[in-house]
Amino acid sequence: MSTSLRLRSAARACAAVSLVAVLVAACDGSGGAPGARSGDAPAGAGGTEAAAATPQVSLNVDDGATDVPVDTLVKVGSTDGRITAVKVRSAAGPVRGELSADGASWRATDRLEPGARYRVRTTVEGEDGTPVTSVAKFTTRALNLDEQTYPSVSPIDGETVGVGMPVVVTFDLPVKRKAAFEKRMKVTSQPAQAGSWRWVSDREAHWRPREYWQPGTKVSVSVGVNSVPAGGGIYGQENRTVSFQVGKAHIYKVNAKTHTMKVFEDGKLLRTLPITTGKEGFTTRSGVKVIMEKSATRRMNSETVGIAQGSAEAYDIDDVKWAMRVTSSGEFIHGAPWSVGSQGRANVSHGCTGMSDADAGWLYDMSRRGDVVEYVGTDRPMEPDNGYGDWNIDWDDYVEGSALRN
Repeated sequence: MSTSLRLRSAARACAAVSLVAVLVAACDGSGGAPGARSGDAPAGAGGTEAAAATPQVSLNVDDGATDVPVDTLVKVGSTDGRITAVKVRSAAGPVRGELSADGASWRATDRLEPGARYRVRTTVEGEDGTPVTSVAKFTTRALNLDEQTYPSVSPIDGETVGVGMPVVVTFDLPVKRKAAFEKRMKVTSQPAQAGSWRWVSDREAHWRPREYWQPGTKVSVSVGVNSVPAGGGIYGQENRTVSFQVGKAHIYKVNAKTHTMKVFEDGKLLRTLPITTGKEGFTTRSGVKVIMEKSATRRMNSETVGIAQGSAEAYDIDDVKWAMRVTSSGEFIHGAPWSVGSQGRANVSHGCTGMSDADAGWLYDMSRRGDVVEYVGTDRPMEPDNGYGDWNIDWDDYVEGSALRN
């Protein structure tokens, strides 16, 4: 429904009084020119000007309305006047908007906050140049946390990451209207690099460039889903903006057949490390993996990867050093002093990439989240959704994962 708010101007009131005075003077003949008819303007006066029309403001939300949906985009219009300013505010903050070039309308670019009382103050310049102001108020519908989905963004703001790091947005409640959300999720970089979103699930979307990031790239991520309907009565809870940068190109090439890891930095081979990978029954995956997290020490228990306590393969080690996760399923690169005799010679691990504590510490110190580890030499492929497995998907197939392509 549209609310029309009539604006009053003291200046126009004075003009109306003056017009009455002129009409009275004409009726009694005083001051009139000879031969003038009753009601005529005096000779030479050029006729009586009509009073300027009173500006009116229209709003797409009723004044005093309650339970207004949070996805409402406030619109203000004016007739017989030019809008010069619109301020929409609540305790939650201002609502930004855009004024049309002709001053006839204003449209919000921000949606509303739940359970907030808003005040809309509009200033209009009438035909006579006099500014007049109107005020309307309304209250939005309150939402509980079960009706709002919060976007978590990785990398974190200010982080420096490796060239393989995808942008990962995780929602704590499912998003059914993926296209509506994706339209408001933007990744920009300097220098610019082509890339695409891919939805892993209703709660998670990844963005990666077509090729590995260029070293030194600066990236900005904007997730503008606040109050956007996610479907099923759920709305985006908050807008998020995150900036990060890409460090040197660290690419580690693991060959399970030769039991070696070649460590490259910006294309230069720094070292070749002796390693061990998964033995029969626990084969390490081949494919492109990305370092997901780092721990200087970590407890590793076989039960977390499906090996029951009491099994001949069971293990529980409290202080594994220099652990770097490369799959969600439990593959790590880490120090393995118990297998030094096999490193460079045989595969004896339960799937992790083991090396001496000294080598693992050296690698740990130079590594970042997002550094790339390329594995070859086994017949077990890396699953695309097992951690940051985005690089194991052909580019054309990756793009098809965008909600805007379907």
